[in-house]
Amino acid sequence: MDKENLTQISEFLLLGLSEDPREQQLLFILFLSMYLVTGLGNLLIILAIITDTRLHTPMYFFLANLAFVDICFTSNTVPKTLVNHITGHRSIPYAGCLTQTFFFILFASLDSILLVAMAYARYEAICHPLHYATSMTPQLCSLLVGMSWIVALGNALTHTVSLTRLSFCTHREVPNFFCDLNALINLACSDAFLNYALLNTVGAIPLFFPFVGILVSYMLIFAAVLRIPSRTGKQKAFSTCGSHLSVVSLFYGTLIGVYFSPTSSHTALKDTVAAVMYTVVTPMMNPFIYSIRNKDMKAALRALFSRRLAFTQ
Repeated sequence: MDKENLTQISEFLLLGLSEDPREQQLLFILFLSMYLVTGLGNLLIILAIITDTRLHTPMYFFLANLAFVDICFTSNTVPKTLVNHITGHRSIPYAGCLTQTFFFILFASLDSILLVAMAYARYEAICHPLHYATSMTPQLCSLLVGMSWIVALGNALTHTVSLTRLSFCTHREVPNFFCDLNALINLACSDAFLNYALLNTVGAIPLFFPFVGILVSYMLIFAAVLRIPSRTGKQKAFSTCGSHLSVVSLFYGTLIGVYFSPTSSHTALKDTVAAVMYTVVTPMMNPFIYSIRNKDMKAALRALFSRRLAFTQ
């Protein structure tokens, strides 16, 4: 490899979603709309949970944390994409790209771990209702969230530090609208065996184990629900799980499809569409999924709006 190719690049180019100016205008409006809806929707969820004492339960405690992480998750990628559309510049500094990758891994890991914490809270509520108050204490809930941050930080630091050992030479076009870990590893011109090994081992920990934990929790939940003699009781129990399962399907389906499917099946368009799903669409849908069929959440949101209207009058 010649001397020129050994030179470390100072910036990357984010190819984005389209090079057509008309499509870029449409994408700007679409991304801006989804970002505003995501921020407002998740913020309302957090405020409703904080202000309504009926929602001061483990399930909604985890939901409030998930809503906060979703705001941060989307804010890590969408604002830069919007700026790129406005300015027409697609470059991102090397340090900025690594920073974006770090926070992407951090918030994606937190999303995954919080989803399994919510599944565990539902398991305790449905399978051990009499001991729910004593088993899911505020101290335990805080401990689970704290451990989630520790594991997520460790995972993000591991992958980000391992990226610094790679040389990217003259290859600097990232086929996505943000600095995606998988795309950066594929761009490296130095040996990336360690990075791929870490991606499939350490990177799988905050995804694989929570996913298995969710599956086990719901198998136990379904077994317990089927033993309920009342049809109304079964419907009520299943309805409380439907929203969570919808979010789990959206989140894990796209992530597994991108990071744990055969490399030969990957295309730039497929990976970019999947990235839009788990970085923008899923965080935007979460407030709707968790509030549409949830009577307590709808009541809390109505009370929140009523207090706001009374304050403005």
